[in-house]
Amino acid sequence: MTKKTDRVLDYTKELIAIDSPTGFTAKATEYAVETLNKLGFAPDVTRKGSVLAEIGGEGSPLVLTAHLDTLGGIVCEIKSNGRLRISNLGGLRAANCETENVRVYARNGNIIDGCLQLCNASTHVNKDMDKIERDFNTTEIVLDADVSSKEDTLALGITNGCFVCFDPRFTVTKTGYIKSRYLDDKLSVGILLALAEEIKEKKLNLNRKVYLFLTTYEEVGHGGKGGLPEDAEEILAVDMGCVGDGLEGSERKVSICAKDAHGPYDYDVTTKLVTLAQDNGLQFAADVFINYSSDAQAAINAGYDLKHALIGPGVYASHGYERSHTEGVDNTLRLLELYLGK
Repeated sequence: MTKKTDRVLDYTKELIAIDSPTGFTAKATEYAVETLNKLGFAPDVTRKGSVLAEIGGEGSPLVLTAHLDTLGGIVCEIKSNGRLRISNLGGLRAANCETENVRVYARNGNIIDGCLQLCNASTHVNKDMDKIERDFNTTEIVLDADVSSKEDTLALGITNGCFVCFDPRFTVTKTGYIKSRYLDDKLSVGILLALAEEIKEKKLNLNRKVYLFLTTYEEVGHGGKGGLPEDAEEILAVDMGCVGDGLEGSERKVSICAKDAHGPYDYDVTTKLVTLAQDNGLQFAADVFINYSSDAQAAINAGYDLKHALIGPGVYASHGYERSHTEGVDNTLRLLELYLGK
């Protein structure tokens, strides 16, 4: 593992420790601003909480974007037994979250621990539990508090609309695998912060003007729909690469997306990225992601006149307990360096 990869993992670990489901991202925004300030940049914060910073270079402005927001839940019912029914934020699925520990953020400042469980979860009581489809109506948040009624839970400060954040369980194995919830997309944010650090230390000379744009609300589709700099000519989303049946990508590769659910990415930019990866011996995959979108596509859908492309480290088990690899990080960072460097 290289020193640059170590820095990516440092940033990623710190970010993943900050709960930031869509709509509850202030602490992650604050972290990004503080980090970029320490590196000597001058980030601005949009009204939606996205972070924009110019990081150097001149001419043909390019926006590198990744997103700070993650999946999560929001309380939509306090049940008569004091337990919580939640509504998912983004593509969170109950089947991937059963028995996961959570934190419920009450609006009075209290943080109450709990766990997502199947309703009537004891196997010695519920003989039909294996037959029950897992969704957010058949599961509930069991609070780690002495509550047995709706009134007990309300007394803790919990109301409908409180955010529910799932334990990420971040770890890096001796074999280089990175496992955690929310590698989508905090691993890519870590890559871009490490890249900014490299630029600040003058270890990479840029061939054009470059902005970092760290968005919120990507998981619900509108992170990249506003707040981009007026002089931008191109946007390159750095987001997770899909890994699964029918795809060439893997956790050890950088993925280059040719098309997603909203359509193709810019042919010339994608071709240049593929050629750079081929000519420099990178582990890479060019793939089509049929159940996917990105902030680059959101910007195009919002009417921005930009060339757009998408790359990122391969991530397995997306929107669940995700897995990537340090080699995927290395290949992604190296492709960015090749694309941006003189």
